[in-house]
This record gives sequence, structure tokens and C-alpha cells, in this order.
Amino acid sequence: MMRLRGLKRRQTISTVFENEFALEILKSDKLRVTILLCAWTGTFLTLMLLSFIFSAQFQNSFHGRFNAFRLNLLIGSTVSSTCLLVELLVIDRLIKMRKQGRPVMRYLSAFIETSIPTLGLILSSQFLGPVYGLATPAPFAYGIFIVLSVLRLDFRLCVFTGAVAAVEYVTFAWYATNQTMPANIEPILVGFPQHLFKGCLLLGTGLVAGMVTIQIKRRILRSIETIAERNRISRTFGEYVSPAVMNMLLDLKPDLRSEIKDVCVMFLDIRDFTGFAEKRSPEEVVTYLESLFEFMIEIVNRNHGIINKFLGDGFMAVFGAPLSDGADCANAVRSAQEILARVRDEAEQGRILPTTVGIGLHAGEAVTGSIGSALRREYTVIGDVVNLASRIEKLNKQFGSQLLISEMVSRAAASETSGAVSRGTVKVRGREEGIQIFQLA
Repeated sequence: MMRLRGLKRRQTISTVFENEFALEILKSDKLRVTILLCAWTGTFLTLMLLSFIFSAQFQNSFHGRFNAFRLNLLIGSTVSSTCLLVELLVIDRLIKMRKQGRPVMRYLSAFIETSIPTLGLILSSQFLGPVYGLATPAPFAYGIFIVLSVLRLDFRLCVFTGAVAAVEYVTFAWYATNQTMPANIEPILVGFPQHLFKGCLLLGTGLVAGMVTIQIKRRILRSIETIAERNRISRTFGEYVSPAVMNMLLDLKPDLRSEIKDVCVMFLDIRDFTGFAEKRSPEEVVTYLESLFEFMIEIVNRNHGIINKFLGDGFMAVFGAPLSDGADCANAVRSAQEILARVRDEAEQGRILPTTVGIGLHAGEAVTGSIGSALRREYTVIGDVVNLASRIEKLNKQFGSQLLISEMVSRAAASETSGAVSRGTVKVRGREEGIQIFQLA
């Protein structure tokens, strides 16, 4: 049942992502149509300008019928621009409504857009002759439509655009080269194979554009996954690690799945906290805890540990996971001693109320990793080492001490535990075998 719920949650998150990604594709499509509209308008205006500057040459090329051609071109450009403008308005409306258009409409718009150069070929052929229409700039416009189809981020649409361009061009070329031609026309103009090859190039361009869209989508998804992983690490460790450790985690991009690691676990408890909290308001209790935890967290972070859990009147810290510098026990002992010294100093200076804390340290193997569901995950440490560290901390009440460590910690951090006093082998609750305990404070 839990696995089924987790699957449903992941599917929900995936659906949300797909909807947002589809919305971004619509925005990209809007940009594509805007570019097309601007390019088409700019091309028309440029042609009109050139026709006025080089009026005699244009009239000669069109055998004195250029004015009629210009009128037809104006009508055709107006119709084409209107179609593009309508498509732009439809896309903009879909974006505002956060809806996806029907796939068939995208193919229809691709067909209409890609047919604009074909209309240019047909118009030119009416005034220049069928085969001469193939020599006009109109066929070059196919490439613009195919290249801009990349912004649709759809492989099939790119290939479809290339296929429409290829079929329409080859069909027109076949028609044009089969018409009656003047006797003095160059054979290169009426040879159908070369136009067939151009059609193949248009189709190939569509395929290449489609491959580009695949790469773009892969890179986008990979970037999103990287950002999601960084966010997950940031959420998992939050403010409980030092900035240096956080940067290392983000740079290394560690796999936070469960693994066995050697760690040193610290449990810290504030003595007589229940009685203290009973006599004060919640605001006073929180202020008191924050005054303690602020410097305790800084000390743990500075010694390469992380605060894994806050326990109300204390916390559990881990040294050696997720990262280790090879001196985890020494770091833990150093942190504990610094915390005790700082508590005494803060109390003496009057910056905090008189406070006593108990600390227990134990080292060993533990299962570490990020556990939970797709909606909430937590980095945790599980194992006997955690339970025993908690039991050792509680022994402070029995011995009237403040810092107790296990034999494993004492051996691993010999340089930091030279003044430790043995408390012998002590039985702890929940364990049949006793454990050698040492007192440092």
C-alpha cells in the first residue's frame, strides 16, 4: 500500500511537471510564431523597398507585369500575416488559460505555415513561368520554417515540417519541369533530378531539426534533474551543516541512497529542561533553546558534523556522514568539549541562564541515507550505534557526569581523550553485554 501511494505521488508530481513543461513549449511556440511574423513582414517590406529602388530591373524581369505581381504579393502577404497573427493570438490565449492545444491543430498550423513559400512559388510562376519560379528566393523560405520548427521542441513536428516542404517543393518542381519550355532555356533549370535532390535536402533538414529538438529536451530535462537534486540536498540538510559542507555536497552530487558507513554519533541533552519549561511561557522556552543551539550548531558544523535531529531539549549529531574527513571521533570529542566549555562561559557571562548538559558519544557502523517519500524525505542514520549513543548519554545522570564516551571512541580519538577516566564495563538498558565507558567531564 505504501509503495502504491508513493507511486501515485510520483505520478502526480510527474503530471505537474509535464503540464508546466507543455506550458513552456507553448511559450517557445509563441516566440517562434512571433519571429516568423516579423521575418515575413520584414521580407515583404524589403522586397517592396527594392522594387521601388530597382523598378526598371523588376519590370524587365516580369515582362512589364510587375505591378500586377506586386498587388498579388500584397494580397498573399496580408493573408499569410493574418494567419500567423491569428495563430499567435490563439497560442497567447492558451498560455493565459494554461491549457494545451490539440495536437492536430499543431500539425495543421505547421502545414499552413510551411505552405507559405509554396504559395510564393505558385504566384511567381504565374508571372515568370513555372520553371523560373523555382529560381526565385521563395524556396529558400522553406529553410526558415524548418529551422524555427525547433522551437516547437517536438521531433515529429520538425520532421513533418521538413516533409511538407519537401513534398510541396518536389510536387511543384515536377509540375514546372513538365511544362512546355522555350527552346533556349538552360537544361539545368528543367532537370527534375536536381529538384528532387533539393527536396531530399529539405526532408533531411527536418530530420536534423528533429534531432536537435531531442538533444535540447534531453539537456533541459537533465538540467531540471540537476536542479531538483541540488534542491533535494539543500532541503535534506538545510541549515544543519556548514556552508563548506553544503558546497561539497552540491559539488559532489552524492547519491543519498542507503549505505553502510562508519560514524560517530553524539547525543546532547539539556538537564532539568522539563521543570524549566513548566515555569515559563513557550516564547521564553524557545528563546532559551535558540540561545543554546545557536553556538552549539556552529561548533558541530565547524568540526565537520551535522545536526541530524532536534529532540526538543537536545539533539543528535553525526560525524562521518554524509562526508568524512577521516577523524570523525576526534571531531566529535572536540565538539563536545567545546560545547561544555562554551556553556560554562556563556552562563558565567550572564548571556544564558545557568545550564547543565549531558553528552554521550559512540562510534560504529550505521546505515545512512535519505528515506521517505517523493513528497518528504529526510537524511537519517539508523543502527545500534545510534541507540547505544543515546543510552550512554543517559548514563550521565547515573555518574553525575557531563561527557561520556564509549571505548570505541576513546581508541579512535586517543589524542583527544588522554584525560579520560574509565567507568568500567557498564550495562545499558536494552543490551545483554556491557560496554566500556570513559568519562571526559
